[in-house]
Amino acid sequence: MKVKIKDILSDSLELKKQLLQDEKLHDKIIEAVNSISGAFEKGCKVLFCGNGGSAADAQHLAAEFSGRFYKDRKALPAEALHCNTSYLTAVGNDYGFDEVYARIINGTGHEGDVLVAFSTSGNSANIVKALKAAKNKKMLTIGFTGIKGGTMNEFCQLIFHVPSSITPRIQECHILLGHIICELVEENLFS
Repeated sequence: MKVKIKDILSDSLELKKQLLQDEKLHDKIIEAVNSISGAFEKGCKVLFCGNGGSAADAQHLAAEFSGRFYKDRKALPAEALHCNTSYLTAVGNDYGFDEVYARIINGTGHEGDVLVAFSTSGNSANIVKALKAAKNKKMLTIGFTGIKGGTMNEFCQLIFHVPSSITPRIQECHILLGHIICELVEENLFS
């Protein structure tokens, strides 16, 4: 069992070393930080969506903006779209689960807002429909996915591919990248 533990930790470290060396990824992080900072400065909001563990990551990162990261500062308008269970279950029941995120984006999204979407495969139907809806609303679309990116590739203006096909390793990197973005946005806005 100790060998398995070391193998998992080693795989996680190796993946993060790849991210450390990826200059194009670093440029994308800077672009995301500047875009999100600009949206907040204009009074726009950042919306997050995902399924399962990715929903937990979406909720976690929305809270970093709407609550605080490091600094004691004003709240920023950020929200994870799955947190209203009455909405989620009603729309899932009446229209189908594939529509839950797109419908709320159509109702509350505005030009200049940002949608941050998580899908390790890049093919989650409700995430893809959310990205399409956000694009139609002229929102900035940012995706977090795995090595291939699937259908999300078509609908994200900025996409973070973690070079792995192993869901837990991908999600570990998503939260790391998300934390970096949150920290730098906070520094941009409240230095």
